This record gives sequence, structure tokens and C-alpha cells, in this order.
Amino acid sequence: MSFFESLLVLSLVAILLLQVSRRLSLPYPSLLAMAGAAAALVPGTPYVSLEPETALALFIAPALMDAAFDFPVRTARRFWLPLLVFAIGGVIVTAFAVALAGSWLAGLPFAAALVLGAIVAPPDAAAATAILSGVAIPRSTDAVLRGESLFNDAAALLIFAAALAVHSTGNLGVTVGLHFALAAPGGILLGILAAFVGKHLSGFVSGTLGGNLLQFVQTYLVWILAEHLGLSAVLAVVASAMAMASSVATSARMRVQSYAVWSAVVFVLNIMAFLLMGMQIRGIVAGMPEGQLGQACTFAAFVVAIVVLVRFAVCIGYNRILARLARRRGRKEPATIKQAVLASWCGMRGLLTLATAFALPSDFPERDTVVLTAFAVVLATLVIQGLTLSPLIRWLGLDGRATAAEELRARRAQITEAGICALEDQTGPEAELLRSKFLIEQKALFNVEGPSSLETYRKLALGSIAAQRMELERLRAENELNVDEYNLLLEEIDWRELSVLPLGSEPQAEKEINESCPPMSDPKARFSSSSPNWNASFGPPRSKSCAKSPA
Repeated sequence: MSFFESLLVLSLVAILLLQVSRRLSLPYPSLLAMAGAAAALVPGTPYVSLEPETALALFIAPALMDAAFDFPVRTARRFWLPLLVFAIGGVIVTAFAVALAGSWLAGLPFAAALVLGAIVAPPDAAAATAILSGVAIPRSTDAVLRGESLFNDAAALLIFAAALAVHSTGNLGVTVGLHFALAAPGGILLGILAAFVGKHLSGFVSGTLGGNLLQFVQTYLVWILAEHLGLSAVLAVVASAMAMASSVATSARMRVQSYAVWSAVVFVLNIMAFLLMGMQIRGIVAGMPEGQLGQACTFAAFVVAIVVLVRFAVCIGYNRILARLARRRGRKEPATIKQAVLASWCGMRGLLTLATAFALPSDFPERDTVVLTAFAVVLATLVIQGLTLSPLIRWLGLDGRATAAEELRARRAQITEAGICALEDQTGPEAELLRSKFLIEQKALFNVEGPSSLETYRKLALGSIAAQRMELERLRAENELNVDEYNLLLEEIDWRELSVLPLGSEPQAEKEINESCPPMSDPKARFSSSSPNWNASFGPPRSKSCAKSPA
């Protein structure tokens, strides 16, 4: 098969695995890693090689932008100490531990072994985000894990570049050392400057397809510019994303489109990365002598063990030190030993490890062994740790899904209350109409008139929206609308449906619509619900008085 045919097949498999992961509550990166490994066993799988710079920019930049955009600057400030320890200390300790093993066990030059250590050291942002999105863990642990997987990429790539330079030139001179010392702060400044420029450009393209395209172009331009200037491309992209998220105001339409597009792109890039790695592994395994393959697999197993054990040592060691200091000062422990164990087990490697393995020069010593080891670390951590993460959370007693639903209900109640407070001094039919809508939601959330209040409201609203959509289909069938007018009105109806207070899952919402207004006999006039998948839970209200903000 050609690369395109292989990509198409694996994409179809990935779609199937995504449905399996949703129904079995399994992290999709774990299943995707197994699919990539299976690709190496398919006869006729082609070998595709990418330029090192292309591999890093193609796979890492969008994944970092997507994850960093959702990570607030305030959260980074609040958890700066654990982020610093894990993102820098953890990466350095892991990289040097693997380097020692590579030097002693595989006979690699220390600089080359340190390159391997930098490749396998950082947990991956996309893998952590995808896996943690399906569970409910303490917020502090969740914030540290997501933030760590952003900033440790920069530390790992700096070590990777420095070790590769030492291996190529034989030493790390003052000029090169100064260059790497300035790479981190320079990358951050470049990212902030790029966000400032992007803020002014976004106003010209907001609400258009060019707006989404500009986001991708800006991401890759920031990465490439940082690479040409010798700065940290990772920190440039992360700083740009976080600065844009906190300063650039986007329209609702732009946000909905952006989230959908970026989620799909990151998913496709994960598919491509695992497919390309599977293609490389097939060529490596086929070209290795039997004895060398056995030694390489043994070495890879040692590296997997080192990566996991060092992660445990760093997380639990840091947790116990903080706990001891807190007890001395008579304070409560900031995080329990159970949270430390959970954080230790969340060290999944993924996209960055694969991309940096791609980026190795073809003449790198023992390149096949290094690439095989990198793939083994990704496969082992994603499959073993990823698939056992949910059972571990339940065993540790950290499963917060029940309380998370209650907290979500409370936050919804606060938001609804804010809408009512904003209308407190407003009069007129428009204000009364809006106030009635918010009061219905408030009563449903506060369970004042029982759950039937929300069910009735939702059934009536969805039935009316279904009738509107059917009338729109009739107008199109009678050629009373052109394509642009139809799409505009359909989008307005879809937004109206999305604004209905959610009751249950998507299939239930679709069932409610179909029961309220059956589909027309014309197959072209059929419709389906696009209601979001929410886990709404209703209970007692959280009292809150309307407080006017100062003028």
C-alpha cells in the first residue's frame, strides 16, 4: 500500500477505535498506539521518512497550541513550583538516568545516550489531555499534569538540541552554551509578541474561514521563526497560545469552529505520527539481525522501567518533602500520597517522543535501537499506564465523577444567577422574556418544581426547534432559498438548539426531538440532533445574592 492508502486505512481504524474508547471509557491514545504497532505488522507497509525539522513542526506545534490555549496563565502562576519541579527537574533526572543506562548497557557515547534520554523524558501534552479528559481527578492534580506536559517539552527539546550539538561537534562551547541559555526567555518573548500581533490581525478575519486558517499559519510561523532565531520553539508556541487565550476576544461562532477544527487536526496528526512510527519500526525490525533485535528489545525494556521508576521517585519524593514541610508549619498537606501515586502513573509518552525520534539524523549512532526504544516507551506507557489509569483512580479513591457532577450543577446555577442579576433593574417585554427563560433554568437547576419542569421545558423547546428545521427543509425543497441563505438559517436554528438547557446524553436528546416532531417523508428533509453531550446533575441550590458591580 502507498502512504496515502495506509493513512486512509489507519484513519478508518482510528475512527472505530475512538467509538470503542468512548463506549468502554478507554483513552483513545492507548488504542491508537496499539493500532500504530499493528501497522508495523501489515505486509507491504511502505517506509516514509520526514525531514527532522518538518517532523517536529508538523506534529508538535499544533498539539502544543491546542493544549496551551486551554491552560490559563493564572493556573501556571498558582502551581509554579510543582510545574518547575516536574517540567524541568523531572525531565533532567529522567534524561540523565536513561543516558547512564544507554552508555553502560548499549555502549552509546554519553552525548548520544543523553539524546535518547531527552527523547523519552517528557510526558506528552496531547496524551495527558486526551486521557485526563475522560476521568475526574482532584483539580490541583489535573492542573499540574496538564501544565507539566506543556512546559517539559521545552526542557526536553533544549536537552535534545544541546546533546545533539555536543555529539556532532564534540564539545559545548561558550557560544553554544550562551545560545541555549537565551533560548528559553527569547522563546517566551517571541510568543508574547506573536500573540500581540495576532490580536490585531484576528479582528480582520474573525468569523471567517480565514480566521481558522490564520490560527494554523500563525502557529507554524511562530515555530519556524523561533527555530531560525535559535530560540525555544516550544516555549514560543506555548507563550503565544496562553497570551492569545487571555487577551484575544473571539466570537462564539469562531470558538465553536476553532474547537472543532483543532480537535480534528490534533487527532489526525496523532494518527499520522503513530502510522509513520509503525512504518519505521517495520523497516528496523526487518533489517536487524536476530541477536541484535533481542538485545535492542532488552535494552528498550530497561529504558521503560527506568522511565517509570524515575517518575515515581520524583513525584513521590517531591510530595513527601512538601508534606513534611507542611507538618512542621502546622499546615495541611498540599497533596496526598494518593495524588502523588496517581501523578506518578500519569507519565504517558506520546507525540513529542515520536517526533523527536523522527528528527534523529540518519547517521546517528545506533539510530535503529534508539528509535525502537522510543517507540517501546510510547507503546508501554500509553497502553499499560493509559489502560490502567481509570482502575487506579477508583482504587485510590480519587474518582470524583459523582462530586464533579454536583460541582458542575452548582457552577451552572451560579452562571444562571448571574444572568438573572443582570436583568434585575431592567423592564419591558424583552427583559421579561429573557428573565422568564433564566428563571425556568434556575427552577430546573434548583429542583424547585421537580425534574418534570426541565423535562417539559426541554421537550417543548426541542419540538419547536424541530418544527423550525422541518419548515426550513420545506423552503429549500420548494427552491425558496439559495444555498447560502439555507446554511445561514440552519446555523441559527442549530445555535438555538445548542442553547437549550441540557438534560442528558446526545442519544436521549435526539430521541426527544424525534418524538416531538417525526421526520418528514422526504429523505432529504431528515434531521439529526447536534445537542452537546453533557452530564447534568441537579440538586439543592447554592444561595447567591445579586451584587451590583461598582460603576
